[in-house]
Amino acid sequence: MILAVIAILGGFALLIWSADRFVDGAAATARHAGMPSLLIGMIVVGFGTSAPEMVVSAMAALGGNPELALGNALGSNIVNTGLVLGVTAVIAPIAVQSRIVRKELPLLLFLSLLLGALLWGNSLTRVEAGLLLAGFFALIGWSIFAALRNRTDELGSEIDQELQVHPMTLGRAIFWLVAGLLLLVVSSRVLVWGAVSVAQTMGVSDLIIGLTIVALGTSLPELAASVIATRKGEHDIAIGNVVGSNMFNLLAVVGIAGVIAPVPDLSPEILYRDWPVMLAMTLALFVMAYGFRGEGRINRIEGGILLTAFVAYNTYLVLQVTGALAGGLAVAAPGALP
Repeated sequence: MILAVIAILGGFALLIWSADRFVDGAAATARHAGMPSLLIGMIVVGFGTSAPEMVVSAMAALGGNPELALGNALGSNIVNTGLVLGVTAVIAPIAVQSRIVRKELPLLLFLSLLLGALLWGNSLTRVEAGLLLAGFFALIGWSIFAALRNRTDELGSEIDQELQVHPMTLGRAIFWLVAGLLLLVVSSRVLVWGAVSVAQTMGVSDLIIGLTIVALGTSLPELAASVIATRKGEHDIAIGNVVGSNMFNLLAVVGIAGVIAPVPDLSPEILYRDWPVMLAMTLALFVMAYGFRGEGRINRIEGGILLTAFVAYNTYLVLQVTGALAGGLAVAAPGALP
């Protein structure tokens, strides 16, 4: 148990550090290749910040723990919307100026509904997972098209400022691109092993571990990036980072895990507890940030609402787990039964 906890903490630390190096290396390499700043922000940075979820979920599916992978995807979206944007907006209200981000918000809501429809039969087949992966590649194609058409978008301007502040030679960029990716794989494998070991020792489901511990850990890069971006006044990076990551989670993270290991019998809690919470938070984000009469904006009160919803959901999960563990101990204890 102690070794498993050390593996989780060490895996998280290495995961966050390697994800940051991977994103920096990928963004700088793309810059040297002449890729437009907006395209770097939409694809390279969005893909990079979702890399922890993708690799962790792939490792979990390969290890025969597909519900941990699915819990990681749903939980990461809940963490991104409730904790990341909630904390960020409480620190400083988020103004949404990017036209691209505003177009992505209804798409994110649609994808959340689509995932619920695919999971409705309490299963995820390889064909359904393949459909999600196809949607992921379609999203990449749309992102390239949108980025090339809207070169003056606010998100691109903010990304351009960031790349100028942190220049990197091509050789150094390629080194961190490769090294960061390799370390992501290693740290993810260590983290998944630790998480599964803890779940088995405590008698907690892989789904719960994925929704809580793993989801929080893999979303820490988004939290750090969004808070720092907002404090710099780069609001569109802050929210664009979360919206892009959430779409990648629904399409690529779930898709990759489902293709590797289809789930014929999902836990029913996913449909009546976890997916509705994710959908409600996504709907709240859309209403708050879209800006039906002009520029979108998430103020401090709205950020507090998102943060409160996140805390309430996780408190409910903890109480459920605590109650189940207490019930199990009572049954196992001598003389517990009348």
